[in-house]
Amino acid sequence: MHVNPAQLNRAAIERAAAAIRRGEVIAIPTDTVYGLAANPFQPEAVRRIFRLKGRPENKPILLLVESVRQAEALMAALPEAFERLAARFWLGPEGAPLTLILPAAPAVPEWITAGTGTVAVRMPGSVLTREIIRAARVPLTGTSANRSGLPAAETAEQVRQAFPRGLALIVDGGPARTSAPSTLVDLTLGRPRVVREGAIPAAEI
Repeated sequence: MHVNPAQLNRAAIERAAAAIRRGEVIAIPTDTVYGLAANPFQPEAVRRIFRLKGRPENKPILLLVESVRQAEALMAALPEAFERLAARFWLGPEGAPLTLILPAAPAVPEWITAGTGTVAVRMPGSVLTREIIRAARVPLTGTSANRSGLPAAETAEQVRQAFPRGLALIVDGGPARTSAPSTLVDLTLGRPRVVREGAIPAAEI
């Protein structure tokens, strides 16, 4: 299903959200590469992602949110640097690919946290992605659309090649804005710690 990110198609967005609510796995564009999206509170949907990717189930899965408020609902506590980083990188004109590791609220399932007590969260800059999350009414899983160990898909066609079966829907939002991963910052230990430098240079954190 092709969707022009500049001209949002409400019917297409609702179709994607409906698949999520049914417990399906779909592929969506994000502010970086394509991701595999499912309802993180439906264990079978998340297990399907692990099977599709060939990913070990002891690895946590990041979550995509459509607002700062939705991110806050996933936290057990509000880290001191969260509001500053969210305002700078998530709420800008186009957003920036920053993933924050946060103390997980009790409601975040263990199959998402892998027993770490933390949850990785990102608010994508893509309006299309945020609208799908909003229509689904839950955060979405955002693990990259690829078989484990292989390059992440940067186009809908690459998603189709990686997953000829198993996905309910592929939302084609055009090529990825960047092939660089999001920058990953841990906020659970007090001072922000860059775990992975990606599209945002560590010096800017």
